[in-house]
Amino acid sequence: MRTLTAVLLALAVLAPPAAADPRVIGGEVVDDPADHPYVVALVNRDGRQFCGGALVAPDRVVTAAHCVQDVTTGGVRVVAGRLDLTAVDEGVVAPVAEIRPHPDYRPDAANEGSDIAWLTTAESLPYQPIPLPERGEGLYGAGVVGTVLGWGRTREGGPTSDVLRKADIPIASDATCARAYDAYDPSGMFCAGYPRGGVDACQGDSGGPFVVRGKLAGVVSWGTGCARPGYPGVYTRVANYV
Repeated sequence: MRTLTAVLLALAVLAPPAAADPRVIGGEVVDDPADHPYVVALVNRDGRQFCGGALVAPDRVVTAAHCVQDVTTGGVRVVAGRLDLTAVDEGVVAPVAEIRPHPDYRPDAANEGSDIAWLTTAESLPYQPIPLPERGEGLYGAGVVGTVLGWGRTREGGPTSDVLRKADIPIASDATCARAYDAYDPSGMFCAGYPRGGVDACQGDSGGPFVVRGKLAGVVSWGTGCARPGYPGVYTRVANYV
């Protein structure tokens, strides 16, 4: 999970030219709901978005365990089919019937792995789920580019976004991740970002999908700050938990 100095995740990308969109560094608004129909927002009772997730079955969502560590089923709802969270007449809002964080996840050591949870919705959602990966598919090689999506902060310490945004980010080598973070464990994590920074996710993007070749390769998990040079974002390696 990322705070301003250590861990939830929001959206950002490669250091842009001066004319680039200042709201998300190098990223862009998702304007076609058919492009990423599996992306969902997690909201509280008041409708405030606090994390993201990915629909992997009509009634099943994958998110980060730290997003739901202190949440009951009555305290979270899944919003699907809505790119602009202020457009309350669009999409579907589904109550959550069950929350299952990974049994090895430790809330007191959120950066030590197993940061993944499964939510079961009380009703099926009419949107195309994203396929889960399998071990050995080759999705996690250094330099492989994935897409991170979310409604999180548009810069470190900045505002969140009402509209879904996305950014393309290359996966970093395990050696690069280990140099940045003592707690990095390649058995259940990977990280993504550019050495110069500017490419990342941030507060509010936690639990959201990192998509590689049309599959849910990662879940936004933790990192230091947002888009800082030398500190790539860390993601849960979904294939290790499927």
